[in-house]
Amino acid sequence: MMKKYSYYLLLLAGIYLLPAFTFNDTAYEEQIQQWHQKRIESLKAESGWLNLAGLFWLDEGKNTFGGDSKNNVVFPADKSNPFLGEIWLDKGKVILKASPDAAVFNGDEPVTELDIFPDEKPVTLKHKSLRWFIIKRGDKYAVRLRDLESEYLKGFTGIERYPVQEKWLVKARFEATTGKKVSITDITGRTADQESPGTLIFSVNGKEYRLDAVGSTKNLFIIFADQTNKKETYGAGRFLYTSVEEDGTAWLDFNKSINPPCAFSPFATCPLPPKQNKLALAVSAGEKRYGDHE
Repeated sequence: MMKKYSYYLLLLAGIYLLPAFTFNDTAYEEQIQQWHQKRIESLKAESGWLNLAGLFWLDEGKNTFGGDSKNNVVFPADKSNPFLGEIWLDKGKVILKASPDAAVFNGDEPVTELDIFPDEKPVTLKHKSLRWFIIKRGDKYAVRLRDLESEYLKGFTGIERYPVQEKWLVKARFEATTGKKVSITDITGRTADQESPGTLIFSVNGKEYRLDAVGSTKNLFIIFADQTNKKETYGAGRFLYTSVEEDGTAWLDFNKSINPPCAFSPFATCPLPPKQNKLALAVSAGEKRYGDHE
């Protein structure tokens, strides 16, 4: 799977995977605060989730785009020229043809015609405060739009969290598997069987729990739900990242449980927890509910 969710992993792994440590109240809390500050910076960055401004599924063939409501892909009228050009989808190939006066740029270079989805490596284009690129979900293609002057970005004031607690830094046993698939559905309703390197087995208050991970042993991606989702945390679950130690164990630091991108924007396409990752446990750690994007 991880072609589908590699974007999440590449963007987030460097922030959320930190070395294991021996617990010390003050040092650990300081480390969590530093990690959280990087988390906030990543959300507010140009590549972060707070500036998402649109998600537009492309039809096969010609898709006109710009600020005029007559276009197939309608950008914010106050941020875009009425007609910027055409985006052509031809059996997985995506070509942008800009109108002569569109002021569409690839970096500092004006664009007239460009393959904007070569080898699943999307090109980011810009016009005024807008940025956009192509994403692929299953066999569908869409324009993901960002606005560097987004109201979601301007209105962001931080994320409420539970107090840091030692009890939620949990040592897990990693049970490796070969050829295992995990069925994951995203919020658009698309389901895919994703490769899983194994399962994390851990105990809280003497009771054993299990979480299936995707990704790799160096970068395990866990999508989980728990009983706090009902009222205190994001209703569709949260994310957690970790890695496998040389001795076959892994730290599950639930103090680093994070909201998925869909908590911050209605334009994200997030994976949902597989049914086996819905814990009969209230994980009162990490990020609490943010916003109304359920």
